[in-house]
Amino acid sequence: VQLQASGGGLVQAGGSLRLSCAASGLTFGNYAVGWFRQAPGKERESVSAIRRGGTTTYANSIKGRFTISRDLAKNAVYLQMNAMKFEDTAVYYCATAPGSLILSALWSATYYSVWGQGTLVTVSS
Repeated sequence: VQLQASGGGLVQAGGSLRLSCAASGLTFGNYAVGWFRQAPGKERESVSAIRRGGTTTYANSIKGRFTISRDLAKNAVYLQMNAMKFEDTAVYYCATAPGSLILSALWSATYYSVWGQGTLVTVSS
């Protein structure tokens, strides 16, 4: 079982990036999938998640700018990031959690058992 996050890079403030998370050995439709990020010197934080049924959650810091989506046919999950800010600079990780996970638990990394390797996003001011 493996997750592969990709799509990171260097972008100017105000720009956009789309991150992708691909899976091998598991089917995203059976899991909750979350995006987390960790900035230098800071703790890892939850950014967004999508439940098995399709319900989505967003951190207040990115609400209205980022959109999580999935393509079950391609077994992929995406994070569209628009109007990016310098403070969005971080390594972004995708991870899976049990499909039955309740909404309030999606914020906790504790419940996520499979993690991708991370993709670096750098926003220049």
